[in-house]
Amino acid sequence: MVETAPPPTPPASGRGELADRLARAITLAGPIPIAQFMAAANAHYYATRDPLGAGGDFVTAPEISQMFGELIGLWCADLWDRAGRPDVAWVELGPGRGTLAADALRAMATVGLTPSVHFVETSAVLRAAQAERVPDATWHEDVTTLPGDRAPIIIANEFFDALPIRQLLRWSDGWHERLVACQDVLFLPIPGKPVPDEIIPPSLREAPPGSIIETSPASIATFRALARRIVGQGGALLAIDYGYDGPALGETLQAVRGHGYANPFDAPGEQDLTAHVDFATLAAAAQIEGASVFGTVSQRDLLGALGIDARATALAATAPERADAILADRNRLVGEEAMGHLFRALGVAAPTWPIPAGFA
Repeated sequence: MVETAPPPTPPASGRGELADRLARAITLAGPIPIAQFMAAANAHYYATRDPLGAGGDFVTAPEISQMFGELIGLWCADLWDRAGRPDVAWVELGPGRGTLAADALRAMATVGLTPSVHFVETSAVLRAAQAERVPDATWHEDVTTLPGDRAPIIIANEFFDALPIRQLLRWSDGWHERLVACQDVLFLPIPGKPVPDEIIPPSLREAPPGSIIETSPASIATFRALARRIVGQGGALLAIDYGYDGPALGETLQAVRGHGYANPFDAPGEQDLTAHVDFATLAAAAQIEGASVFGTVSQRDLLGALGIDARATALAATAPERADAILADRNRLVGEEAMGHLFRALGVAAPTWPIPAGFA
């Protein structure tokens, strides 16, 4: 479904409503896969609140500093220019409050790029916030309705980490899908039915009992659809998130609430559930569709190549009273102990398009 304006914001549901519904469903029909639990929890969570900022649960890079959005905008403009200045669309997946887009569009306009704007967003609460910052955007429920008549430049900042994952658990008798059970009001993970060894990467099949593999079919399907569109229409994609090059053993499912970590099985729908992104698997998914893949590189290296130091110096020169704050924001975005090393960037482009900046 495509919408040119966000729908009205619905009233927030009562606290604990989703937990009650999930508990009843599990009691009646049995344990559910972690992917189903995560999908339901995050759908409710994002539909009923703005989770960003000091009063929310977490802060993303665009909310830390305008430098992030501006540099991503100039990344897009440089790529567009070297591709021959075709007709393009700015597409953002999970655009938060619209801050990244607003900063990027302002930067792009300085070099003559004024693309149409398309947001893939299901939350009415966040759509309303986005409309305040980017009123001319078009909203989409999913990637299937994005425009097919121009090259998309797609930005996915902290999007894929929130898509549902499956967890496969090595038990004493083999591999099982991990499920969520419920005892009274307590949700807890348990091993479910066995799964065939054929779906386990050969190098990991003999892992010791207790080992966990995570996979995200929803992420792979979305990434393949976007890569297929890029190959057919031209364009590029930039995905920035925390993650690793898998497949690998280990559990990364986590919950964030009030800027701190929480038990991911507590209070479904009242806290943000995420998992680290398997960039290697996403890259392989794009390559299957014929797209060119670049990276990953660290967020520090990407923003460094795009000129964050020069931009921080320029901002400090125009507002010397904020110089210390600007430096602190820069360090938070690229510092080794902050976001600079944990967050990584993966680039995807049509085979006929140039190598994106920061990946050469």
